Amino acid sequence: MSETTNKELVLENQNVTPEQFDWDSFESGLDAEARKEKSDLEEIYKGSLNDLEDNDVLTGKVVRLTDKEAIVDINFKSEGVISLNEFRYKPDLKVGDEVEVMVDRREDKAGQLQLSHKKARTLKAWDKVNELHETGEVVNGFVKSRTKGGMIVDIYGIEAFLPGSQIDVKPIKDYDQYVGKTMEFKVVKINPEFKNVVVSHKALIEADIEDQKKEIIAQLEKGQVLEGTVKNITSYGVFIDLGGVDGLIHITDLSWSRVNHPSEILEDGQTVKVVILDFDDEKTRIQLGMKQLEPHPWDALDPNLKVGDKVKGKVVVLADYGAFVEIAPGVEGLIHVSEMSWSTHLRSAGDFVKVGDEVEAEVLTLDREERKISLGMKQLSKDPWENIETKYPVGSKHTGTVRNFTNFGVFVELEEGIDGLVYISDLSWTKKIKHPSEFCNVGDKMDVVVLELDKDARRISLGHKQLSENPWDAFETKYAEGTVHHGKAVEVFDKGAQIQFEDAEVEAFCPSRLLEKEDGTKIKKGEEADFKVIEFNKEFKRVVVSHTGTFKDDEKKYVKEAKASSSSSESEKTTLGDIDALAELKKKMEEGK
Repeated sequence: MSETTNKELVLENQNVTPEQFDWDSFESGLDAEARKEKSDLEEIYKGSLNDLEDNDVLTGKVVRLTDKEAIVDINFKSEGVISLNEFRYKPDLKVGDEVEVMVDRREDKAGQLQLSHKKARTLKAWDKVNELHETGEVVNGFVKSRTKGGMIVDIYGIEAFLPGSQIDVKPIKDYDQYVGKTMEFKVVKINPEFKNVVVSHKALIEADIEDQKKEIIAQLEKGQVLEGTVKNITSYGVFIDLGGVDGLIHITDLSWSRVNHPSEILEDGQTVKVVILDFDDEKTRIQLGMKQLEPHPWDALDPNLKVGDKVKGKVVVLADYGAFVEIAPGVEGLIHVSEMSWSTHLRSAGDFVKVGDEVEAEVLTLDREERKISLGMKQLSKDPWENIETKYPVGSKHTGTVRNFTNFGVFVELEEGIDGLVYISDLSWTKKIKHPSEFCNVGDKMDVVVLELDKDARRISLGHKQLSENPWDAFETKYAEGTVHHGKAVEVFDKGAQIQFEDAEVEAFCPSRLLEKEDGTKIKKGEEADFKVIEFNKEFKRVVVSHTGTFKDDEKKYVKEAKASSSSSESEKTTLGDIDALAELKKKMEEGK
């Protein structure tokens, strides 16, 4: 049936005109008064829902509790529902309690208003945390658990991070001891973008310490004696806690005696008395001392001690140049390396003593005002030079040790403290030595004879070749001018050749023109032939020969040339030690001209 037909039937039954009929009542089933009441309620509900913003925090009252939910009245059309999981931090929740909530969903499938206590609590807590960060106010927090690098702390429902370095002023080894504790914290950092909060308990401790510091620092004076606790030991000193203020005892102010490491004197946690030596203007760097509380050891040194007295002590420091010996607590004397032995060789103090050795020494110098003392060890033994004429008279033979070389000779040690010099010219009668190392090695034993002795200058001149007869005495007859000998050319150069005879110790020089053989060729290196002596000089150990002279009678014109050539060749091989000899040779040659 059509809508028009229905309306006509109603009008017939009501016996009214269309304009007079109440169509709203007919369609809704409510009379005018009922419809007005319904309209008023709808406006109120609509207005209440429009006022309910998602981020608004409201206060509601718990009206009923189920196994899983709390029913909360927030004075709106319907009651809201909150999961009990959001009240785990508050296990004593009961009907009638007022709680803060936010609208999570206006209606779920069942038409109920879904509320969130957690969101409301977090939003309000975030506002409170920001306020705490700005004001610096202290807040209580609950340490929930450990995490990497620190702890998780509940602050008004927000999980804040407590770094391990911010738990205490002292390093923490056991983090678990703080889990489950409620402690005071200060909000030190906030990241609004990631909603991160960092708190510190250490900041509160430091603030208290800072207040104590100001109070203590205000009372500090130089020379004041205080009691403190060893806080930290380093290689250079010890830090002392004076009750909130730290001071440093430098290693040199721990004891009058020498200290290798502060741990030899003090240990962590030990209580000690100290004196304030100095501090900066702000009194932030405080210099402390311990030894200053005791008398200076030099004041207690035996007043009768004098130069020449013998003392005993322990080696406490060793250096190349000497050793420091503690002869009384806090009193040290230096034994220079030159005072450790009569030996003249440069050596290290470590060759004679080592740290910890007990030694005996003689007081060499003593200055009580400057508090300096020098000691000597060698003075306790007899000076080997005292009776040198008896032990090493000129002409006596001895065996010594080669200690070192110079360009002009060899130093030979006869005994500790007595060295003699063997000049390079006194090493061998026959060998031409350019450097002593060609003849011997350091450490070798060498037989010597005393040539000269100067006690005042502490010098002994020694010789080695003088232990045997001078072979040139015999060579003078054997190799007289005009004699002919068989020899070998061992070296050949531009100006002549070096000829060696059957006596391996004798070498002669043959000028180049006198090397000519009968066939016109010249003797080469390695060839053997007869040679005539045309010059023999015992003083300069020089022999000049000629092969040409063995088959030519008229050789006088070559002799002068040979001598000149020989002199020139010899000068090329001259060392500094031969200068006087060359001068004498030149004089003789000029006289010959």
